[in-house]
Amino acid sequence: MDEPLQLNPAQQRTLALLRRSAEPTLFDASFVDELRDQANEAFAHFSDRLDSHRLFVTKHTLASVHDCEVHFLAPDDFKWTPARARGQVAHKAIQLMLNWRGEPSPRELVDEALARLGDEEREFGRWIAALSPGDEADLRSGAVERVSKFAECFPPLDVRSNPATEAAAQWPLDYPILLRARVDLVMGRPSGRESRKVIIDLKTGRVSQRHREDLRFYALVETLVRDVPPRKLATFYLDSAQPIVEDVTEGVLRTALRRTLDGIHRLIQLQVEGEVAIKKPGVSCRWCPYRGECLEGQAYLRGGDDEIDP
Repeated sequence: MDEPLQLNPAQQRTLALLRRSAEPTLFDASFVDELRDQANEAFAHFSDRLDSHRLFVTKHTLASVHDCEVHFLAPDDFKWTPARARGQVAHKAIQLMLNWRGEPSPRELVDEALARLGDEEREFGRWIAALSPGDEADLRSGAVERVSKFAECFPPLDVRSNPATEAAAQWPLDYPILLRARVDLVMGRPSGRESRKVIIDLKTGRVSQRHREDLRFYALVETLVRDVPPRKLATFYLDSAQPIVEDVTEGVLRTALRRTLDGIHRLIQLQVEGEVAIKKPGVSCRWCPYRGECLEGQAYLRGGDDEIDP
């Protein structure tokens, strides 16, 4: 007979923070209808200003336009590196873990993830397939570390909780503006109008307000798509084995909608209507292509803010 599963303290803490309370979480249908009506009304107005343009709005788009607008409009010089890619590989490995029969090691999961991603016909797959032995080892090491931390911090996920990784949602269907969300990990499903879903983002580094805003955007898209909001949002910091959890409320969703609409309004001003971008020094100065010539950004970086926002 199998011995009962023993959870370590970190797993017990995670389980306690994510567990449903005895009181069910319910949102009035009229509130969801009102939220969607406000979004539809705003999108109709925005569409009149877009001419033939289309907007694809993600958490990254919103975070960027609400930060430094000059950086947001800078040419995109993004290149994959092992440090940047380890999160993508770890997410794929965790996805395999949740559906794998038996108990594979983190290294086995990462190796399988690398093999599958390297076979994909897209830029990331081609980059993985062309890695040098040293860069591949570097990438494997970082991804194995993340998968190991996840396994140590999360209790084994019961299939009845309907866990899903890289869960995608988008809204609406017929406007030239599209909200897109892709969530690291989702647990639970609605029961009637009862909210049971938990949305989880996996992070390394230090706490950032941006992470909370990202999750609120996910909650907004989930609500607009499914009609039932999630019950909780959790940013799980793997390095510290600690989730920061927020209950979803009407106030959280209204704030997320306001921030999203404000961001879209500014996107249209900058990308369609030719408004002048505003410089806003902040965390993004660390990877801004203009940091060598931006006096404000240099002054910010000299201030000693060592926040990491992966």
